[in-house]
Amino acid sequence: MELNILNKTNNELEVEIRGETHTLLNLLKSLLIEDERVEAAFYDMKYVSISEPILYIKTNGVDPILVLKDAAESVVSQCDEFIDVFSKAANA
Repeated sequence: MELNILNKTNNELEVEIRGETHTLLNLLKSLLIEDERVEAAFYDMKYVSISEPILYIKTNGVDPILVLKDAAESVVSQCDEFIDVFSKAANA
């Protein structure tokens, strides 16, 4: 994965996330939309095999980098929770 910040203002962020697909981008978008600090969040992936996805975030004034970091931490937390629950179920 390679991440390039294409554009950043006080309340907007446009990031190219090379090597990723709908799986990660849709999860991040969903978490961002649930965040009350986010006014808009979407991604564009024109052609899966030949173009890189671009994630766009617009906040209510909060630093969009902070908001994206929080969403990424939530992904990690959810994965950790799944591993714990799955491990318990697999050992039962």
